[in-house]
Amino acid sequence: MATTGRSALLSSTSAGPKSTLESSNPDEEDGQNLWSTILSEVSTHSRSKLPSGKNVLVMGEVGSGKTTLVAKLQGIEEYMKGRGLEYLYFSVHDDDIDDYTRCNAWVLDGDLYHKGLQGVAVPVGSIEDTLLLITVDMSRPWNALDSLQKWAAVAREHIDKLRIAPEKLRELEHKIVKQFQEYAEPGSGEDGTPQRRSDEEEGVLLPLGDNTLTHNLGIPVVVVCTKCDAISTLEKEHDYRDEHLDFIQSHIRHFCLQYGASLLYTSVKEMKNLDVLYKYLVHRLYGFPFRCPAQVVERDAVFIPSGWDNEKKIAILHENFQALKADDGYEDVIVKPPVRKIVHEKEIQAEDDQVFLVKLQSLLAKQPAVTAGRPVDTTSRAPTGSPRTSNRSAAANVANAMPQSGQTSEGVLANFFNSLLTKKAGTGGPGTPGGNNTPGTVRKSGSKLGLSDVQAELDRISNRETDSDLSNANDAATDGPDT
Repeated sequence: MATTGRSALLSSTSAGPKSTLESSNPDEEDGQNLWSTILSEVSTHSRSKLPSGKNVLVMGEVGSGKTTLVAKLQGIEEYMKGRGLEYLYFSVHDDDIDDYTRCNAWVLDGDLYHKGLQGVAVPVGSIEDTLLLITVDMSRPWNALDSLQKWAAVAREHIDKLRIAPEKLRELEHKIVKQFQEYAEPGSGEDGTPQRRSDEEEGVLLPLGDNTLTHNLGIPVVVVCTKCDAISTLEKEHDYRDEHLDFIQSHIRHFCLQYGASLLYTSVKEMKNLDVLYKYLVHRLYGFPFRCPAQVVERDAVFIPSGWDNEKKIAILHENFQALKADDGYEDVIVKPPVRKIVHEKEIQAEDDQVFLVKLQSLLAKQPAVTAGRPVDTTSRAPTGSPRTSNRSAAANVANAMPQSGQTSEGVLANFFNSLLTKKAGTGGPGTPGGNNTPGTVRKSGSKLGLSDVQAELDRISNRETDSDLSNANDAATDGPDT
């Protein structure tokens, strides 16, 4: 700029009259040229200064990683999560002009109760300097589509409440459409700049598809799928296959087409696509050159800039479907798993060792001392028909039936049968349950020994003994005279 201004000034001076050249002072000319150079450089620098007041409004569900994502863009590790509306920022630096500014990042709470705070972050005067960023938690993909539609409706409601002039709103919407249509793939050159088109090609814009930009908000929209490192967990725990992941991606891309939004899959844990997100944000807000192409090969690092996608490219995902169909309902395929009831086990706290030993000592003191020797079995035994018990009973009967001094054989028999009568009915002996197999008392099984039978037996024995005594007496009397 200084050389150009100086040459122009010299040419104008040489074209003037010769008397003017002779009367001019060389020192004054050098001073004027110096000031002209300084003023031109200052004016050029002021025009190229980075603008301030750019905003990124971040929306998403509770726990979707909104604050963590912005904190990573800011470059901080420790941060405090707030409620309602959080304010963060990330730095923007232009190396070409050595300028620095801050981009405001407003994080809206996931609770819809705080949606009215959007007016603080995005007033009507800064709507054209605002970018909307919606986060989707990929660890819970069954909520992805409903979450996108909900937060897009919240943004639309807020823009309608701003009461932007119709001419201004049409201008913003036309700007989004033009940016979508003028997108060009980064070139294959060394610097990666987009391929230049001819003047005729630049004047012709491709028409939009049927489902493209049907919900134009008038501001740029970026959809960021967070926690993409959880895709492997979905495959292990919920049996997700590649066609399920392609099914999810196709529905999210259809949503992005309707709003003209860009799509990024990120992972703060694995630091995936965070640098691409930063470069794309400063590209859309500050006009920085952007040389990153679209990425659809890696399933956990997808990047689709606004203007690249269309219905035919989305249909490529449908070719891999086997058990699924492209027109299946999202909620019918990506089903929310049942909630498992968490059973909180009661925590058992171990008591102190000394306390346990004291209790044990007191218990041992209460127990009686154990005597040495064979332990005595104090358990009661029910009477059984064992041979040992029967032998004891038989021995007692025999003892009772033994002859004593002064008793005759008749008395012995009478005592024996009396002992049989005193026994309980059903007391079994060895060999025959319910009765004793003693000589002279043979009976059938199931019969009972009656009192009349016993008395008859006693009478028979007595008569037989009396007869034997009489016969003995007669024999003695007969033998007596012979001797």
